[in-house]
Amino acid sequence: MKVKVCGLKVPENIEAVAALNPDYAGFIFYGPSPRFIDKLTIEALSQVPSYIKKTAVFVNETKEKVSELIDQYHFDAIQLHGEETPDFANYFKGKVTVLKAFGVNEDFDFSRLDEFKNSVDFFLFDTKTTIHGGSGKTFNWKLLNNYKLDVPFFLSGGLSLENLEEVKNIRHPQFHGVDLNSKFEIEPGLKDIIKLEKAFDIIKQNPINELRS
Repeated sequence: MKVKVCGLKVPENIEAVAALNPDYAGFIFYGPSPRFIDKLTIEALSQVPSYIKKTAVFVNETKEKVSELIDQYHFDAIQLHGEETPDFANYFKGKVTVLKAFGVNEDFDFSRLDEFKNSVDFFLFDTKTTIHGGSGKTFNWKLLNNYKLDVPFFLSGGLSLENLEEVKNIRHPQFHGVDLNSKFEIEPGLKDIIKLEKAFDIIKQNPINELRS
């Protein structure tokens, strides 16, 4: 199971999280977010080893700005968390790994994803709220049974030490990894390394799913 730690912000904390060897490290470029990384330096990102995919998170940003930040910080992946179109996602596919996030609730229509299936590398299923991620709330994971495409996905939204064992029981063939964020923080943008260490131990112990690498 792949692990993405999102919402990194503090340079020393970025280094400590990188030492845990997550598969993806996420940096949020969305002003209203309390995890907005407004003063990210090249030096801070240099602490992230090359085998960890540095991921920039955007909400309804312009192609020009996304391209500028990819080039400036040498991001390996982008996560689109707004109302971006398939054409927008496809513009970047092949240049970087593209994740498209969707908020899921009982009314979510998974057929919405059909038009994105050739434009993204992964979907990310978060809990639908009035904000763009970071709510700390889970959704009904049984709804994932309604997802029928071949595009692998990450699970987000309220993942914590209390429910990670349950997450490991998800049997969906396209379940690729987890996105850890608000339940593993001391404050927004500052990750709790002890909690993350425990999470990594849970995820790596007795894997019952054979997931894509």
